[in-house]
Amino acid sequence: MAITASQVNKLRQKSGAGMMDCKKALVEADGDFEKAIDLLRKTGQKMAAKRGDKDAKEGLVLAKTNDDNTAGVILVLNCETDFVAKNENFVSFADEILNTAVANASKTAEELLASNVTGKDQSVADRITEEIGKNGEKIQVSEYQLIESPSVTAYNHPGNRIASIVALSNGGDFAEAGRDVAMQIAAMSPIAVNKEGVDQATIDREIEVGKEQARESGKPEEMLEKIAMGKLNKFFKESTLTEQAFIKDNKKSVGQYLDGIKSGLTVNSFKRMALD
Repeated sequence: MAITASQVNKLRQKSGAGMMDCKKALVEADGDFEKAIDLLRKTGQKMAAKRGDKDAKEGLVLAKTNDDNTAGVILVLNCETDFVAKNENFVSFADEILNTAVANASKTAEELLASNVTGKDQSVADRITEEIGKNGEKIQVSEYQLIESPSVTAYNHPGNRIASIVALSNGGDFAEAGRDVAMQIAAMSPIAVNKEGVDQATIDREIEVGKEQARESGKPEEMLEKIAMGKLNKFFKESTLTEQAFIKDNKKSVGQYLDGIKSGLTVNSFKRMALD
């Protein structure tokens, strides 16, 4: 049967696929609209298989909390090119995945992929396959984390290549403090909440580096341990969140800033994600 331009346009608006793909699907489906949609979805699955070995290093990094700020998610949704990452349809698609993650409080990426997209009878995994069919690029959720706490704040850096999420120890109206700390995390990339959170392998490596630096500068062997421990303390101040100098007032640490907001207020956990 003859396929009209209005049929093709209707399918294009419904599916987001290209004009030629829509026309081909309608011809193959003999004008059956629903069958044509199924064919386009199958095409997406074929495209996903073809793109499976491609590098997907562009994309968006997004974070968001639930309505009462007691839980939040952060994820990296990758595609192959910056052109697709900046496309309005891809941005909307990423928001759709993010909102689904928040609504379902998915604990892992696998749980997110298996869950249904909010308002649709379709899994996130199938929705991603469908989107691959539309733009012809590999798409994947490469990183994902859920954080729960009495107070959670998310921060999305302009450009959506860096995002962070922070969990504070106390509930209440700490939106400004949470945002300040989340911005600190995005800017300064701490490796742990405090020195107690730094793994022993990292500590041992920093001590060895400190000793070697002191040795190469001609310091006596008996002083190497003391010098290395001094360098380790400097490392903690530069690399752990609550001991870092607060970027809005470097006369105090992040820990001191939070304690000044409310006595005992501190960070339970945080996560920072970024595109390389």
